[in-house]
Amino acid sequence: MAEHKKKEKSWKLRAATVTEEADAAVLARELGISCVLARLLCRRGYRTPEEARRFFNCTDAVLHKPFLMKDMDKAVARMQQAVEGHERIMIFGDYDVDGVTSVSLLYLYLTDLGADVQYYIPSRTGEGYGLCAAAIDKFAQDGITCIITVDTGITANEEVDYAKKLGIDMVITDHHECRLPLPEAAAVVDPHRPDCSYPFKELAGVGVAFKFVTAYESMLSLARGEREIDGVRKICEQYADLMAIGTVADVMPIVDENRVMVKYGIAQLRETKRLGLAALIDETTAGTKGASDASRRKRITASFIGFTLAPRLNAAGRMRDATLAVQLLLADDAGEAKRLAVELCEINLQRQQEENRIAQEVFARIDEEFDLDQTYILVLEDDHWRQGVIGIVASRVTERYGMPAILITFDGAVTAGGSGLDAGKGSGRSVKGINLVQALSDSADLLQKFGGHELAAGLTVTRSRVAEFRARINEYVASHTEHADRCAEIDVDMELDFSEVTMPLAQELTALEPFGVGNTQPRFAVRDVTVERIAELGGGKHLKLTVSANGRSLYALLFSTSRSEIDFCEGDRIDLLCTLDINEYRDLSSVQLTVQDTRLSCDYQAELQEGRTRFAELRQGATFALEENILPDRELCAHAYMALRREFRRGKTTYTDTELLSLFNIAAPRKITYPCMKYIVEIFRELQICGVEEPGAGKYTFDIYYKSEKSNIEKSSILKRLRSQCRNRA
Repeated sequence: MAEHKKKEKSWKLRAATVTEEADAAVLARELGISCVLARLLCRRGYRTPEEARRFFNCTDAVLHKPFLMKDMDKAVARMQQAVEGHERIMIFGDYDVDGVTSVSLLYLYLTDLGADVQYYIPSRTGEGYGLCAAAIDKFAQDGITCIITVDTGITANEEVDYAKKLGIDMVITDHHECRLPLPEAAAVVDPHRPDCSYPFKELAGVGVAFKFVTAYESMLSLARGEREIDGVRKICEQYADLMAIGTVADVMPIVDENRVMVKYGIAQLRETKRLGLAALIDETTAGTKGASDASRRKRITASFIGFTLAPRLNAAGRMRDATLAVQLLLADDAGEAKRLAVELCEINLQRQQEENRIAQEVFARIDEEFDLDQTYILVLEDDHWRQGVIGIVASRVTERYGMPAILITFDGAVTAGGSGLDAGKGSGRSVKGINLVQALSDSADLLQKFGGHELAAGLTVTRSRVAEFRARINEYVASHTEHADRCAEIDVDMELDFSEVTMPLAQELTALEPFGVGNTQPRFAVRDVTVERIAELGGGKHLKLTVSANGRSLYALLFSTSRSEIDFCEGDRIDLLCTLDINEYRDLSSVQLTVQDTRLSCDYQAELQEGRTRFAELRQGATFALEENILPDRELCAHAYMALRREFRRGKTTYTDTELLSLFNIAAPRKITYPCMKYIVEIFRELQICGVEEPGAGKYTFDIYYKSEKSNIEKSSILKRLRSQCRNRA
């Protein structure tokens, strides 16, 4: 198997305390839930029946008053002036899903108010992130007097000043981390600004836009003599679906008011009246064999948004033009909605192909060029990587190697006479404990610009500065890395016995949804299962395992994993780090495992080591009991030979000792122990039943001769000597 420098992940499992066990028992009894769900609730801080009920009913969080956000009153006043004064308004957004949903939400709302409004999303490759003077010039020529930014603008100091000179006011709504001084706009609404006391800081850009229109509608409700809550309810009923999509896609924590709105928004999506979303959902679930429309809609969860809807909406901005995604969300014609949905799915396929091409190139370069023991953040550059794709490739790099990563592309950059002044666009992803924006701030003098979140950020850097930037940011991350071995940790909620992995439990766990950052889907360690079968899916991109224990089998899926990336084979016993999911086929449901990590089980490794030790003892003349299953016979040798012959025809000739043991035990007449396997191989070599070479310790290469006559193992002197060592053989 191919070897990778990929770091092994540490499974972080916290033992339950006596108090936690007692609280879980009370929850299980009072709420009528399983002990597993009760323990999960306790671990998430819901330790009493009252707390658990509030969590389930989403009454443990409230929608905070939007006017608690700094400058919200100024933003509402400026937008009211623009709407009532019939000014021309421009909504300026980002090209990712958060930006697209923000633009769509605000555009729909202002259109309903009868405002004179347009929207603009810059080209990722042609213009890059954020406002620029050229765009502002165009807006001024078109008579725009008010620009409202969504999901962008918090660092647009120069652009705000330039717009002012042209007679354009700017209202900034954003959620990215701030740098002082703030832009001198008509209003700057961002929960991350230092002087903002808004109680929940983790809104997505679409969340801030949602609060903006909620504030405006609440003002209108009061003006009509209605209650403020009536305005809030109206906005929730109209736009919770868009907020849910943008919030999940931008990987915001699904806690506090985000959890309330995402849960409500998902319910809306299941019954969506938006033609574009309905078309996209139908297009992505149409291939589900035998499932009814109602069954397909039931599957809409936060995971469905994150892994199905979001990539397709995102693909427009990554590969072509983000306005395609906005057009889909705004579509009022079923035929146009269908056309756009199909186009976005096709663009997403192109994105996947480009992503995989770049990822394989990046992985190969990392394995060849970097000493991972001396590297704290991976920084790579290239002239031809597509800018719209490097962010998701950076995510894959971080996941694979367990450390922050920044990819920089000079694709489309204008080379200044080879002087190294051409600017590259970079996209980075980080790990828990390393704030990427702060790390970039330490190298601010080397960068043209940067911005983003703690775990994801973008930057612009000239070619001549890349090497110095790589060294500087590695120094910073090294000084802020707590664990010397930097082993990637995965939090494990609890261990499950294989017998506990059932459909009722999988169904019960859906009560914890919606899942996301801050409320992750429960991860379980399932120990010591046997790998019965390994099948490839998607042309080898994914794997489907059949795993068993105590006579029961289940399917387990490994996404984005090829055969060359696993360190086990059929017949091995492994531990799984996985989630429980529900597989639906022809309206029938079954439980399946989605695997995030694997390792050979401790018991299995101990048995292998014990077998190696026992074989060494036998070679020194030690005796053994017949019950130890050490002595091979004709039936076992014939079975082993046929297994080797079958694999030889498929082109498989080389094995490790563990692979060979697993192969021999597939459908064996009885269990073949490690010493028995070793003696079978020695007998084959002695009698020339097949060619056997040992190119290295614990490795074998076989050549099958296809003899016409049968070999008689009774002629083996090795077998005769071994029999003489058996104490109780008849």
